Amino acid sequence: MTKLLLTAVVAGLMALVLLGGFSGRILLFAVAVVALAWFVPDLLLLSRGQKRREEIQKALPDTLDQMTIAVEAGLGFEAAMAHVARNGRGALAEELIRTLQDIQVGQPRREAYRALAERSPEPDLRRFLRAVIQAEQHGVSVARVLTTQAQEMRVKRRQRAEEKAMKIPVKVVFPLILTILPVLIIVVIGPG
Repeated sequence: MTKLLLTAVVAGLMALVLLGGFSGRILLFAVAVVALAWFVPDLLLLSRGQKRREEIQKALPDTLDQMTIAVEAGLGFEAAMAHVARNGRGALAEELIRTLQDIQVGQPRREAYRALAERSPEPDLRRFLRAVIQAEQHGVSVARVLTTQAQEMRVKRRQRAEEKAMKIPVKVVFPLILTILPVLIIVVIGPG
């Protein structure tokens, strides 16, 4: 709806611009602006989805640690999830609250966990939920699963940070060449 409305408004404005003076360049500009207006909502939605995914990815290891502590302190898995969701902020806490609400309404736990996995774009969260579902099916201790998953998430977070750090020199080379090299050449050749 927003996409159509925005495109219609922009098309109307471009029609007014074309009425003021008609030329090939103005027509090309109008078509380009209308096409841009058509794709802007998709781009904004994609950007928000990526930010939400990154937020969930960053919050997941700490959330799992908190859930592990709560489960080892004697709370059940759902009570630990509720405790973490109440005290947390952000997208992951919102998703946990929604999952708990689904369970309270009467949806089976496995289905609620699967729905959370389908809603979430983060593969680490999906992997964690699959492990919880399997632990529940096979009677494995949830505390052990939480501990293992939290350790794995911390290792992955460290690997991602190292990977980003390794990419920085490659990204810095071209701006340095374009900005420092010309100045260096001028300084060296200028006096000569």
